[in-house]
Amino acid sequence: MDVEYKNGFTHGGKFHADDVFATALLKILFPKIKITRGFQVPEDFDGIVYDIGFGKFDHHQADKEYRENGVPYAAFGLLWREYGEKLVGAKEALHFDEEFVQPMDLSDNTGSYSVMGVIVDEFNPNWDDKTPAETKFWESVGIAKKILQNHINRIRGNKKAESMVREAMQECDGKILVLKEHLPWKSVVCGSTYKCIVSPSNRGGYNIQIVPVSQYDNTLTASFPKEWFGKTPEELKKISGIEGLNFCHATGFLAAAADLETALKVASYAE
Repeated sequence: MDVEYKNGFTHGGKFHADDVFATALLKILFPKIKITRGFQVPEDFDGIVYDIGFGKFDHHQADKEYRENGVPYAAFGLLWREYGEKLVGAKEALHFDEEFVQPMDLSDNTGSYSVMGVIVDEFNPNWDDKTPAETKFWESVGIAKKILQNHINRIRGNKKAESMVREAMQECDGKILVLKEHLPWKSVVCGSTYKCIVSPSNRGGYNIQIVPVSQYDNTLTASFPKEWFGKTPEELKKISGIEGLNFCHATGFLAAAADLETALKVASYAE
């Protein structure tokens, strides 16, 4: 990071998903940062100020910022805009903003419903709970930090998987893609000539999955024989004549086999 913040300041009192996730993000970016909560920013404060103070990372001023789609920024969104790309890359940061950050920002600005907003709100002490608000705030920040870190780790893992999938695509026949590990593949394979993915199953054996039209459209590009759909292992053996074909989903998008040789045979039936 260009600047290594040692101190941060945000508002005290009742907390919301906005300041909780903003704090969690800062703790990931600057692990040693000390966050202070209060109702007025000290004049001599040296550090990053957010969700209070009408500065760069606040959104309570009259001239607050809006995204191009009209969704107003809150502190979490402003901080994610500043640092998200550095953590996960531009494309992934934008997607996370659209899917995760914006609902929270909109809720904080307008009071609209947000799942995370409701979850975080319930961390605030109830009227008959004598637990200090500061304790509950940091409890919620710990959970928010885990959520963000899991997401960051998932994106980094997916990027590594993409290169492994591309390499496998170069080695296979253009129709049946064989992966040596169970990897996320849709972002790379969808839209290609491949119709079927064969990969190890975390339940043992191998999965054979039909490639959909896109990541967001589950229309299948091929199909197993419809008479296989939803049948028991015993029925599948009789119908298909394939020893080791153990499963075919009722919608036909996935089949399972005992070993790689059988899985490749099953994949050859996908048309």
